[in-house]
Amino acid sequence: MKLKLIASFFLLISSFAAFSQEKQNSSVVEKGLTKVSVMYPFAEGKTFNMEYYETKHMPMVAAFLGSNLVKYTIEKGVASGIPNQPLPFMAIGTFYIKSLSEYQAAIGPNRDAIRADFANYTNTTPVILVSEVVR
Repeated sequence: MKLKLIASFFLLISSFAAFSQEKQNSSVVEKGLTKVSVMYPFAEGKTFNMEYYETKHMPMVAAFLGSNLVKYTIEKGVASGIPNQPLPFMAIGTFYIKSLSEYQAAIGPNRDAIRADFANYTNTTPVILVSEVVR
């Protein structure tokens, strides 16, 4: 019994160490990248088609970004951080990129196509935040 307990303890410690190392490695990969967050505000009467956004819109924009794109994420808003307050955003799409200037060069000529596609999944105007990942 004592030997099983010790073995379980060492297994737990080694699992935690591996998880901790994985967390450190993932933050190192993202540090220094530029993050483009496209946030879709919630308001009465506003709609958002998540399936279209996930299967059509985001892959289209990702293709424009090419090798400059490290990864992208899609988030569905579910609640406000404050109880009994309205949802601030219906959805957020995030692109992690290596170079802001390459991003702008890729998006510029495709801006009209990207904006025209909004009507296929939402009737709200997104708020865009460009930031640097520091950790």
